[in-house]
Amino acid sequence: MRITNKMLSNNFLNDMRTNLSNLNTIQGQITSGKQVRKPSDDPAKASKIMQINSDIGANKQYNTNIKNTTNWLDVTDTSLGQVGDAVSKIQDLLQSAGNGGYTSDELTSIKDVINQKVGELSQILNTSFDGKYIFGGTSGTSKPADTKIVGKNTELTMASSQGSNKLLVEVSQGVTMDYNITASQVINYGTGDNNLMKLLSNITSHLDSGDTTALTTTDLTGIKDAMTNVLSLRSEVGAKQNRMESAQARNEDQNYNMTEILSTTQDIDITEKAMEYATMQTVYTASLQTSAKVLQPTLLDYL
Repeated sequence: MRITNKMLSNNFLNDMRTNLSNLNTIQGQITSGKQVRKPSDDPAKASKIMQINSDIGANKQYNTNIKNTTNWLDVTDTSLGQVGDAVSKIQDLLQSAGNGGYTSDELTSIKDVINQKVGELSQILNTSFDGKYIFGGTSGTSKPADTKIVGKNTELTMASSQGSNKLLVEVSQGVTMDYNITASQVINYGTGDNNLMKLLSNITSHLDSGDTTALTTTDLTGIKDAMTNVLSLRSEVGAKQNRMESAQARNEDQNYNMTEILSTTQDIDITEKAMEYATMQTVYTASLQTSAKVLQPTLLDYL
């Protein structure tokens, strides 16, 4: 088979195009710092990179969920602490009311303080965070508590539309947890109709009638039970805070690991690519020089 100049020229041009394409690919990788700049470069690797990026995006959202929930729990714990302070103050007042030497005026003064504490409890139960009432349950945009004046007494009331369901948050793929405490959990400290609203109403009535026996027995017992309930709720919130801390630690570890995997998958080794580029330049230059000598035409070529 006769090898003609045209055949040599065509082979040379094909090889040169291949060398230039390789140079262009490596130069693009060095410029972008990425192994894959478009899906057609490496479809399998491009698909893996997109999946990792998707997982990192989801993980960042979980991190946001965890931080927001942690803040919510912090506000809840602070509010429950304030409820505990108010209930503890009422307990101290009831113990004082058991003093047989207290006059009706002194009992009235105690009642006035308790009325103030009832209003304070209502304000605490209406604490909001991020535009929602933290004790409102699923009805987070409606006030869960209020007060009404009955005679000379202030009574605590609950909104009829209060949601009782738990609020849920997703902290990792397929893992959800509830994080809220409802006003009804704070108010209801026992079985049946034992609740803080009824108890406070009874206390102010007994103060009006001067029934110190009821104040220091059933009423005081009820307040102690209400206080125990508040402490139990704070313990529950504390456990959820600990779980959130663990979830955040795992989330940060996962984010670090996935970022490292992404870097390994898509980022180039700049030293390696620089060496490859230098080698490709040498090959390209050598091919030009060799082809220039091989393709030099002479008169013999045309005889």
